[in-house]
Amino acid sequence: MSDISQRIGNLSPEKLALLSKLLAEKSKAQTGNQVIPRRTQENHCPLSFAQERLWFTTQVEPDNPVYNIPIALEIKGAINVAALEQSFSEIIRRHEALRTTFTMIEDQPVQVIGGARPFSLAICDLSELPESERRAEATRLATEAAQRCFDLARGPLLRVRLLRMAEHHYVILFSTHHIVCDEWSMGVLIQEMITLLKFFSEGKQSPLADPAIQYADFSEWQREWLQGEEFEQHLSYWKKQLTDLPTLVLPAEYPRPPVQTFRGATKLLRLDDELRNEVKALSLEEGTTLFMTLLAAFKVLLYCYSGQRDIVVGTDIANRSRREMEGLIGFFANQLVLRTNLSGNPAFREFLNRVRAITLDAYAHQDVPFEKVVRAVNPKRDPGRTPLFQAKFVFQNAAFSNLEVPGLSVGGFEFVNTTAKFDLLFTMGEADQGLVGSLEYSSELFSNNTIDRMLRHFEVLLRSIAKRPDMTLDALKELLREIDERDRAIKSEEYEQTRSKPRRDARPKPIEIPSSDLSWSNK
Repeated sequence: MSDISQRIGNLSPEKLALLSKLLAEKSKAQTGNQVIPRRTQENHCPLSFAQERLWFTTQVEPDNPVYNIPIALEIKGAINVAALEQSFSEIIRRHEALRTTFTMIEDQPVQVIGGARPFSLAICDLSELPESERRAEATRLATEAAQRCFDLARGPLLRVRLLRMAEHHYVILFSTHHIVCDEWSMGVLIQEMITLLKFFSEGKQSPLADPAIQYADFSEWQREWLQGEEFEQHLSYWKKQLTDLPTLVLPAEYPRPPVQTFRGATKLLRLDDELRNEVKALSLEEGTTLFMTLLAAFKVLLYCYSGQRDIVVGTDIANRSRREMEGLIGFFANQLVLRTNLSGNPAFREFLNRVRAITLDAYAHQDVPFEKVVRAVNPKRDPGRTPLFQAKFVFQNAAFSNLEVPGLSVGGFEFVNTTAKFDLLFTMGEADQGLVGSLEYSSELFSNNTIDRMLRHFEVLLRSIAKRPDMTLDALKELLREIDERDRAIKSEEYEQTRSKPRRDARPKPIEIPSSDLSWSNK
């Protein structure tokens, strides 16, 4: 850890809370108090650094849907289709990013801002199918839409399709390219759709004020701001922090392809409300956020699987430190590299403090674009791996949990994901009944059974940590080993029983987490 990290790690929870507030205020101050000015070029604008990376990646693999952002919503209630179409027309008028395409001028990629046009909503009626087949067909169409690639030069880079399941029952499919959008932006889009649908259905005008700036204004400003001594100071932190980065090596069933294919799958995890409350209580006690505690548990899981004590995990940050960015659609999100040392077999409580310190340290230097960090660190390139980190952990607030529309019930619609940007991408968030997670993984490396086992182990770790935060990391690793041995014994017993007479009681027992009166070795 750096000296700053060590000092942060020694802070009390009260001082940590104050530091977090000061860091947020400092981040806004460092990027200047002036409002981002409107750009000088109206139609042809430079790309942001994040856009530039995606643009070059897409030129190499134009038919790869890995950077699509698909979302599906299920809506029950009477929808005014004309008002819905009008809502999307207004959203696209309001946000230039949704009518942007990309081309080359003088050997440089630029953004081309198109004019606002009426939006035509694609509608597919599934109501004539047998009721038992409708959801399966909707899932197939959602998966198909998620895999359909975009042409960055021609656009449009937002697609919307309305599936009519039955009277007053719909599924809306959204798909956009990451180069003009991020997860926060999708939340903005959905919220604006809901607001405008309500007003337009009642024959009223839009209540939304036009954005103060547009994404292209930000991209032009970013290139001017990221210069000078202050930027170099931030960059020097990342150079020092990421020197001699290790490569995460997890046990995999299949050999790693020489070139990353981005083929993947996703498994879901649901954890009960009692466990969420226990983890929150531990976070409050240690002065950490829920994100930090879950991240620490994930890093322990990676340690148990890899045996490595220098663990690097990536994460996302909204990167919207200015008020004028908050309601804007565009690709603002930045990636942070969180490197933590697990040496010395610390108790989880001590390790959590290390994670807290290094995370706050990274927040203080969050304004450096990930693309600039990669260039500065200049890691040895491996086409079979992503640069700097191979596993990522993201905590998201439930993007659509607060959607309230009079007369409508709005919720998410699950569909199949067949891409993976990293070896592992673990996304968690809060739901009404507890914690929910999705583990996106490379199907070129891992089998379904391995991922099921990994998620089961994560739940075991989290339950153990919540009850006994003073357990050492090696004790947690030993716990997973014992559970694996027990599972193998159960399977062996079941196999032997199938060779003779089956017994009704030959079923696996539920996972039992050791209670607080049990002693654990710290060796």
